[in-house]
Amino acid sequence: MRGALRSPVSDPRVFVVSCGLMFTFLCVTEFFEFKATSTGDTGINKQVIFKEISSNSTGLNRKLLHSASNNGVDMDRISSSTCSKDDIAIFQGSTAPLPNGIPSYAVQILNARNSGCSISHIHVKCGWFSSVRLVNPTIFRRIYYDDCLVNNGQPLGPGETLSFQYANSFPYALSVSSVVCC
Repeated sequence: MRGALRSPVSDPRVFVVSCGLMFTFLCVTEFFEFKATSTGDTGINKQVIFKEISSNSTGLNRKLLHSASNNGVDMDRISSSTCSKDDIAIFQGSTAPLPNGIPSYAVQILNARNSGCSISHIHVKCGWFSSVRLVNPTIFRRIYYDDCLVNNGQPLGPGETLSFQYANSFPYALSVSSVVCC
């Protein structure tokens, strides 16, 4: 009866093998994810998130927001032909630190419009942005204090995203300050 009530988890060999399998699984998935998002030598990663939907498609062009009285305010953002800085989304997250221990961060800047409007001259509030890791200046560069330029001022098409990584002892609070619409 001594061995009949033992849990399989209490056996150290089972625990070590389970941990080893989990570590191998995580390493393999990270390797394939790295290969899928590899940016090459330039550090530029441009992706199209969604494409323009043709005008003859049905069901996908429904209005999601409607107001009987909008008092002169454009409440219908789904079918609006105007764009604004709110159409640019900035995502930022931690990545593996540099070999010397300095934290590293990945940034994605997305044109969230699904059709019609390329947005250019995207300026971002970025404080005294600097990086230990070189950031391609045609993708993101600080012009003045709290003013960084995205994509060298060139248009970012609907659904397109730009990615870069930087390294500093702390993350910068990045937010869109101004854009020029098509």
